[in-house]
Amino acid sequence: MANIPHGGVLKDLVARDEPVSTQLREESHSLPNIILTERQLCDLELIVNGGFSPLEGFLNEANYKSVVENLRLADGTLFPIPVTLDVSQTDIDALGIKPSARITLRDPRDDEPLAILTVEDVYKPDQTKEAVKVFGADDLAHPAVRYLREKVKEFYIGGKIQAIQGPQHFDYVSLRYTPTELRAHFKKVAWRRVVAFQTRNPMHRAHRELTVRAARSRQANVLIHPVVGLTKPGDVDHYTRVRVYEAIMDKYPNGMGHLALLPLAMRMAGPREAVWHAIIRKNYGATHFIVGRDHAGPGKNSHGVDFYGPYDAQDLVTKYKDELNIEMVPFQMMTYMPATDSYVPVDEVPKGAETLDISGTELRRRLKTGAHIPDWFSYEAVVKRLRESYPPRNQQGFVILLSGLYNSGKDQISKALQIALNEQGGRSVSLLLGEDIPTGHAIPFSSDTQETSIQRVSFVAAELARAGAAVIASPIAATSKLRDIVRDTVSKNGGPGSNFFLIHVATSLEHAEKTDRSGTYARARKGGITGFPGVEAPFESPEKADLVVDRATQSIPEIVHSIVLLLETTGLL
Repeated sequence: MANIPHGGVLKDLVARDEPVSTQLREESHSLPNIILTERQLCDLELIVNGGFSPLEGFLNEANYKSVVENLRLADGTLFPIPVTLDVSQTDIDALGIKPSARITLRDPRDDEPLAILTVEDVYKPDQTKEAVKVFGADDLAHPAVRYLREKVKEFYIGGKIQAIQGPQHFDYVSLRYTPTELRAHFKKVAWRRVVAFQTRNPMHRAHRELTVRAARSRQANVLIHPVVGLTKPGDVDHYTRVRVYEAIMDKYPNGMGHLALLPLAMRMAGPREAVWHAIIRKNYGATHFIVGRDHAGPGKNSHGVDFYGPYDAQDLVTKYKDELNIEMVPFQMMTYMPATDSYVPVDEVPKGAETLDISGTELRRRLKTGAHIPDWFSYEAVVKRLRESYPPRNQQGFVILLSGLYNSGKDQISKALQIALNEQGGRSVSLLLGEDIPTGHAIPFSSDTQETSIQRVSFVAAELARAGAAVIASPIAATSKLRDIVRDTVSKNGGPGSNFFLIHVATSLEHAEKTDRSGTYARARKGGITGFPGVEAPFESPEKADLVVDRATQSIPEIVHSIVLLLETTGLL
């Protein structure tokens, strides 16, 4: 039989509120709206379907403080990760957010109303404390800390939710189970013991061997339960991963395994996240949960040291085993032994025996270059699907962002570079110029205007790069925030390789203004353009540009040649 939900009752809010969903939908049209972020959408889905049981909404201040400090809700129930809804002061003022207010929560993809939140409180969190307590350090090298510091707004609102509907998905619908649905499936096929396996990466022979061993050791079946919400930046996209999971399921003994997708926004919180993952799998009906080496670890901190110890996650899950009521199946890393043509845990390798491994970095290199991936490492069907999504590097798209002052020469460089890349052939080359300054009286050059423009450029650039194009973009992009928008968008949506290069055109203000035949700087100094970078607003020089050039001291051909060499050294040309 399926495991008892965390807290004793599965909080399936969609089923609970189905009798009043029509009335809730009607009410939602008259309420102020919050358009959810991608992470908030993932969190809401697991609140309303019961995956986060016993939660019935976003944490209020008492629950938030207790979770951060003690890994528990205010009533003492174990819950290690704060699930919060962040808003800005502008949101609070514009929407009238205050205790007892009712707010419609909308899907950012299609604007559909998903739920109504009744506000219990509005509070300002201690983000430094949250970073240190939950993630172990206030270090921007941790992706969740960076998200907390750079994207999370300054206030949280807590309150319970009434569900109108769950988010609608159009991909892999047959593999998306709610906890209620997966529990029903286990009952239908008479699975009494279920070992759940968490992953955010493609699976290969070692993963298959690990999960089969885990199931056989417990006389159980296997639930492959990969995350398809938000994972670590730079991870393989979920479409590719799901095709890999579907291919590898054929390699399991008949009837042993089942694949279901989890719409979780991971925090990469290591030990705390492992406890959280165990709770979620318990809510989905699993009786056992595999916790491996460095479970949900984000890698190294800003000092080059791992954020968490290799078995910290196993230790914390063990500490709370009596409350979790889901049996942990601990596993060490698996390694291949050529002598026996088999995978074994590293602690079972005989002394002196030869072993073989391919690291994630080496696998990515082989995919990018088209190098051979041996059969002992992965299955032919898996490699085929990975190669479909990850063509060799010289067939991948890329984005070059040239950032500099107005009239720094970046547009001239961009045009010349487009010609040079067209001469190379092999890709379409798209040019997104950025020095069109409108005419008129007192033209505003506000940060909001620039951000909107950069978001549009970023979206187009990423879409073109994903299709294999070379993209040259040259907006002014005067701040690190604006340049990071482009970098992050390309990293997330720019296709295989996420190839992004920042070129700082470091031509001085003096030279740019002296050679400005359009009179744009003169207009700006007379007040005709407000907030103009270099005149009324500063230009923040990039700290980590891939290349720095200067039109005042270098010719256009020299600069273009240096950019082409940069692309050649990275294997893109």
